[in-house]
Amino acid sequence: MVQVMRILITEDDEALAKFVRQGLESEHYSVDVFPDGEQARSAAIEVDYDVVILDLNLPKLDGVSVLRHLRSKKPSLPVLVLTQRTRVEDRVQCLDTGADDYLAKPFSFSELSARIRALVRRSHLPSESVLLAADLKLDRVQRLVERAGRRIDLTGKEFSLLEYLLLNSGRRVTRSMIIEHVWNLTFDTTTNVVDVYINYLRRKIDDGHTAKLIHTVRGVGYELSGPSELPASEVRI
Repeated sequence: MVQVMRILITEDDEALAKFVRQGLESEHYSVDVFPDGEQARSAAIEVDYDVVILDLNLPKLDGVSVLRHLRSKKPSLPVLVLTQRTRVEDRVQCLDTGADDYLAKPFSFSELSARIRALVRRSHLPSESVLLAADLKLDRVQRLVERAGRRIDLTGKEFSLLEYLLLNSGRRVTRSMIIEHVWNLTFDTTTNVVDVYINYLRRKIDDGHTAKLIHTVRGVGYELSGPSELPASEVRI
C-alpha cells in the first residue's frame, strides 16, 4: 500500500533534529530521525523514503560513507546534505559522491523546505506527486488542494487524511488503517477522532457539490471514490 511522503533525517544534534522534524511534520511529511550513520544507512535501505537529509559528522559511520552506500544501493533516492562543513572541497566531495543538494548550517527552515520540494519535483515520482479523484486535486509537492478549480485550505491532519484517502482512492480503508497511517498510532476503539476528521473533510470537500466523494462504508470504514467508481452492491452513505 502506498504511504504518505516520508523523509529520513540523520542528525546527532537532538535539538536541531527535533526542530527540523517538527517543521517538516507541520508541512505534512512523515519523518524518521536517526542519530548515527549506521542506523540511518540500514533504515534508508529497508524503507522507501522520498528524501534523505544527511549530516556529515555522525557517530559510528560518517555521512560520506552513508552517502556512498546509498548511491550503490538506491541511486535515484534524493539526498540533501545538511552540515556545518562549508569548504568548497567538502561540497565538491559530497556532490561527486552523489548528493543531490548541499545546505550549510546555520540555515533557514524555509530554504530547507523549498530545497526538499525541489528535490521531490526532480525525483521520479510524477504519477504520485499530484493525486486526482473526479474534480478533486491534491498537489503533494506544493501542498495545495483544489476542487472544481477552487482552492481549499486544510489543516495539517486534514491534509494528511485526504492524502491517505486519495492514495487509496476506490479502496475501502478501516478506521484502524487510518489511525495507523495518518496518526502513527495503534487504533483505540474508544476514540472517534477519525470520524471527527472525516466530518471536517466532508464539510470542506463535499459541501456544495452534488457529487459526494467521501463515503462511509457501513461496518468497514471509509472510501474516497468518484460517482462512477461506486458499485451498486456496496452500501455507502
